[in-house]
Amino acid sequence: MIKVAVCGALGKMGKEVCETVKSQKDMELTAQIDIVGTNTYKSIKDAAKDNKIDILVDFTQPKSIFENAKFCLNNGIKIIIGTTGLKDEEIEYLKKLSEEKNTGCFIAPNFSTGAVLMMMFARQAAKYFDNAEIIELHHNQKKDAPSGTAIKTALMMSEEKESFTLGNCPETETIKGSRGGISYNDIHIHSVRMPGYVASQEVLLGSSGQILKIRHDSIDRKCYMDGVMLALRHTVSKNDFTFGLEHIM
Repeated sequence: MIKVAVCGALGKMGKEVCETVKSQKDMELTAQIDIVGTNTYKSIKDAAKDNKIDILVDFTQPKSIFENAKFCLNNGIKIIIGTTGLKDEEIEYLKKLSEEKNTGCFIAPNFSTGAVLMMMFARQAAKYFDNAEIIELHHNQKKDAPSGTAIKTALMMSEEKESFTLGNCPETETIKGSRGGISYNDIHIHSVRMPGYVASQEVLLGSSGQILKIRHDSIDRKCYMDGVMLALRHTVSKNDFTFGLEHIM
């Protein structure tokens, strides 16, 4: 039986993970961790004192995830990270720590299999287009921008081409930020925050005479659970570091 703890257990994603873990025949929800609530542990450290934890799933906040991950890896607890907002240097640090401690660590900007396929398709298409931009749309309670999915998509696309602004004229923004943020290899990312959205992303690719749009929409948070379970079962049987669900799909 896989002993699973969930950090951020009372959040929208955390609640879905808890219910999904409970429904699995080979898993046991051993601890729920959240800074609010009366029937939860307030820290991973407290939960680990009272319970056997094989693996922890973290859906918390950008400001806490790095310390949470370091604690887990330093204490032999494998971790699945669904919280976005980690910096590149923090991800690299966790990769080295995971290898040093021989403890599995899985980071995924997005656990929706459809969203990951969108990212994979965008990377494949990037070979054939000179220009690309990304528009990501999320609910207005999302604290980080751009989304981890958009950043990961741009990173994957940048592995195929050095620049995605071929032929663009010199630009002047009359309103600062109107052209979005410039990410890897000049891919512009535009972030929208608005009630009504869960998570959506559109990748626009263009070259002379044609435009390709690749879009994915998450309608509710249940769509992430298959990916979380896939990552969980992979990581509990491995001691490797993985960044992105596409590596195990």
